[in-house]
Parts: sequence; C-alpha cells; structure tokens
Amino acid sequence: MLGSQTVDPSGAAAIGSEINLACFGVGEQRYALEVIYVREIVRRGKITPLPNAPALIEGVVELRDQVIPVVDLGRALGHEPTQATGSSRVAVVELDGMVFGLCVDRATDVLAVGPGDLLDPPTLAAQAGYEAVKAVVRRPDSAPVLVLSLEQILESVYRSALPRLEES
Repeated sequence: MLGSQTVDPSGAAAIGSEINLACFGVGEQRYALEVIYVREIVRRGKITPLPNAPALIEGVVELRDQVIPVVDLGRALGHEPTQATGSSRVAVVELDGMVFGLCVDRATDVLAVGPGDLLDPPTLAAQAGYEAVKAVVRRPDSAPVLVLSLEQILESVYRSALPRLEES
C-alpha cells in the first residue's frame, strides 16, 4: 500500500476529500489506478513464462516468497506490449484477495484529485462496451489521465483464456 488512506463509500482511496491515484505510463498514454488497489511498484525483473497461460498473462515473478502472475497492461489495453527497459515497472495490485502484477513502461507519480475532478468516460465509449476506463481526470495544459478499472482488466485476462478453453 502506498501510505495510509481511508476508504470512502465509492471505494476510492481518500485523505480528507482527495482521491489518490498511482500514475504510470504505457506507451505515450498516462493511466492511473486508485492507490487502495496498489500494494507496491517494483522494478521489472525476469518474468518466467507460463506454458499455455491465457494470452494476456506474461508469466510469473517471485516477490517476497510469493509467486505472482503478471499481465502486460499494454497488450491488455490494446497497445503494443510493454518493453523491459530501465524504467519499466510491475505494479503489484490486489483486487478481491487476488494479487497480480501489471507490466507498465514507467511509474510516474501519485496524483491527488478531488472527487469532482473525476469525470465519466465519454458516453460513446461506454455505450460501445469499452469499460476499461472508469474515469477521466482532466488537467490544464496536459493530456487527460485515464483511471482504469481493475475489474475490467481482469475480465480481459479471463476472455483471453477463452480460445484455449474452447480448443480443449
């Protein structure tokens, strides 16, 4: 966890009325996750491939005596795969007791925003079934930050396993 937070009714990490977002880059885009889901962000080390794993699972890493599956967030979001460079990281996240890593090109910062700064994604995207982004943070003189839904990222991982399951 990145510091202590209280949880508001919407599940957002908040100190007072601020929501804290862990920000990172995938390609040229800046994304964020609520810090309540982020256990830690570590340097990307060697990822051991898992034979016959779902398409979006890169493999596993060992971290503090725990083996953690790792998802390439670039591929999960329809971008190019993330590259192993000096700035690439693995964001170790937890959702409903499930711990997994997200490969990102770089970690950037923690952004504190007010609840009113979180805007709904564009209606057309939501109506078209694109649910990976659950909120957008507008920033003056900068590109928006897209706040991701971990639930939808996991759903993408599950869907990437379907072709293998159907072949069996």
